[in-house]
Amino acid sequence: MLASKVTKKTLRWRFRTRPLAFEEQFDLIASGFSTSFSGAKSFGADNTSSQINLSKDTEGGAFQLRRQMRRDSSCSPLFNQDNRVVRTSIGSFPLSNRYYRSHGHLKDIKDKFLGSVPEVVKIVEVGPRDGLQNEKTIIPTEVKVELIRLLVSSGLPVVEATSFVSPKWVPQLADGKDVIEAVRNLTGVRLPVLTPNLKGFDAAVAAGAKEVAIFAAASESFSRSNINCSIEDSLSRYRDVALAAKNHSIPVRGYVSCVVGCPIEGAVSPSKVAYVAKELVDMGCFEISLGDTIGVGTPGTVIPMLDAVTQVVPVERLAVHFHDTYGQALSNILVSLQMILVENLVGVVCKLGKMKRRN
Repeated sequence: MLASKVTKKTLRWRFRTRPLAFEEQFDLIASGFSTSFSGAKSFGADNTSSQINLSKDTEGGAFQLRRQMRRDSSCSPLFNQDNRVVRTSIGSFPLSNRYYRSHGHLKDIKDKFLGSVPEVVKIVEVGPRDGLQNEKTIIPTEVKVELIRLLVSSGLPVVEATSFVSPKWVPQLADGKDVIEAVRNLTGVRLPVLTPNLKGFDAAVAAGAKEVAIFAAASESFSRSNINCSIEDSLSRYRDVALAAKNHSIPVRGYVSCVVGCPIEGAVSPSKVAYVAKELVDMGCFEISLGDTIGVGTPGTVIPMLDAVTQVVPVERLAVHFHDTYGQALSNILVSLQMILVENLVGVVCKLGKMKRRN
């Protein structure tokens, strides 16, 4: 009987609010507070108010719950336990409501966690290649082309279009030639393709590719399992590709897989990652992407790996690629950006120190 009365009554929620600015939306997302803020409003300090309606379907139809709340205590920073009163036809009762507050103290949180990251980052979208290559159902070429066009239209500066590998090993990307021919004239974007060997490179150039990528592993077992050769043999192949690319004035991007963990060997030594990354740079790769292939990385393993790599590769030539297999991708990206900025600042200080000594 009581439940029936509650469902038939209308309760109103009133919050002191103001519209959430775009910059604050970004800050919320960057600070990890994006959940449930889509289309919502923040708790501000002005005198405007708005209503939030929650509707729920039941067997007897739909009903709305609206709650009239009164703020009876002052706000404490960011996370607040506010005492509120809900008045209904069946009486009044206090309600404690914990909420996120985006006004006043968000800047402190932003400065603490995001103040040490670069102001600009470059996103390299690899979905049309890395995202599709394991799909069992063959995706039509025109669908892949449309996907690339949509990604480009979103403003992405780099979209890896496809891979020129043997159809025997990756049937999903057997139409690489047709895909690159369909998108090669798109403007305002770079469209690299993966080329595992000289034969794949020649096919990519013939199709009109203007940038290529090569893929090495930091794990010996993974290299033999994935591309059927040792790390040293793979590097030898890639030197041939890099030399051919240089002769065609085509830039080469390098990937290193299994930078923190391997599905066969387990943990991967940071020194191995540093070795492979330096070899790729020395053969002419303009950028090295460090990939946590199986998503086992954590800040505790990513930091020593990056520390080892930045000893032998200029930090401005590094990129990171994390999978969210165990929910650590965003944490790994954050510490990577923080480390990259710190390394850049150290480099600037060292250069300034040398200039002062010379003067």
